Amino acid sequence: MLYAIVGYAVIIIMMIMILKGKATPAFCFSILPLLGAVICGFGLTEILDFIDTGMNTVWKTAILFIFSVCYFSTMNDAGLFDPLVKWLVKMAGNNIVLIMVATSLIAVVGHLDGAAASTYLITIPVMLPIFKRMHLNPLILLLLVGLSTGIMNLVPWGGPTIRAATAIGVDATDLWISMIPMQIFGLVVALAGAVICGKLEQRRLVREGISLTSLSESGDLEAGEAGLDDSLRRPKLFWINLILTIIVIALLVEATITPYLIFLFGTMVAMAINYPDMKLQGQLLKKYAPSCIDLTVTLLAAGIFLGIFSNSGMITSMAQVLINLLPEFMLKYLYIIMGILGGPIGIIMGPDPYYYAVMPLVIETVAPYGITATQVAHAMLIGENVVLSVSPCVAANYLAFGLSGIELKDHMRFSFKWQWLVSILMLIFAIIIGIV
Repeated sequence: MLYAIVGYAVIIIMMIMILKGKATPAFCFSILPLLGAVICGFGLTEILDFIDTGMNTVWKTAILFIFSVCYFSTMNDAGLFDPLVKWLVKMAGNNIVLIMVATSLIAVVGHLDGAAASTYLITIPVMLPIFKRMHLNPLILLLLVGLSTGIMNLVPWGGPTIRAATAIGVDATDLWISMIPMQIFGLVVALAGAVICGKLEQRRLVREGISLTSLSESGDLEAGEAGLDDSLRRPKLFWINLILTIIVIALLVEATITPYLIFLFGTMVAMAINYPDMKLQGQLLKKYAPSCIDLTVTLLAAGIFLGIFSNSGMITSMAQVLINLLPEFMLKYLYIIMGILGGPIGIIMGPDPYYYAVMPLVIETVAPYGITATQVAHAMLIGENVVLSVSPCVAANYLAFGLSGIELKDHMRFSFKWQWLVSILMLIFAIIIGIV
């Protein structure tokens, strides 16, 4: 019982400190479990063994995240995605529906690196001038970008999937591959939503007496500048970069080579091809560092949390208390309930406590009913991921608010219900085809 009390106390204190901004997730994941283990009476040698075990489960994931960010950032700087983005914008023209679809597709392409910040930087500056010229609702821009970002964030180098894989001790790529059908379904739903938004905006403009013909004749619709450094562009190397990226993704799906090695060597090759100057390579690595260092530090600290909680018996004791409190008929379906409520729960607590603290509890609770940790991860990933863009606990979202000039409360009021609906539809689809 002591283990359960201490465990729940650590998680509650952790959530309060993170939500109120009193401490970083890395501090909470490293220091609080350590204090909990001491209170439970474990000695220094035992605690160090717990930590070593936990760190062995996260270091590969941390390396994967670092080099995946570096690889896709290199490709973004080199201009690999420029032709597709420009083509989408050109094809959209003054067609409202195509503008909405192009917004979603550009966000999909922009989120290949798994980083929300780069997606916002690529998509919002490109599409916002078009939305303004066409008198379109900018809240729809954030809704569509947020949907594409959340669904694409299921990739194995995305933060939530890495966290979930770390929490259950599996390879992030393996976890992702089994979710690909669900991810494709989600993207189809998101594109259908873009079409619906386009139709509704067309009707609104007609009701307000705004002529689409006059808008198109007022000037060519052009993409806004994304604020990227043109000196880093390598248009002559487009096909080489494209082939290299296809090879990297193919190797990830094939899953024979360890994922972090694929991105490690891929980054080195990409840098050598596009930026052979050693000094420039060093500058670029420093430029990319802020995008990956925070989560990497948090991941490594999470190894301490997972090591202590999993190996000390705290998780088992906490799960037993939860089992005793919940009605019997609910226990078997707890992971489904968490999948449905993953959106609002993820918004409240943020991704780190959600995956590193709550998910292990759910896994332990449903395990006696034959539900695997992977099934739990699938269910919980859907809900939290799709509503990623409305969470006040995700720092990158404030970049989106700044770029678009929209406040969090307005975005949340407009977008949350639709993003939550898409997450529930994805969960239903996953249940039907057996992913969950």
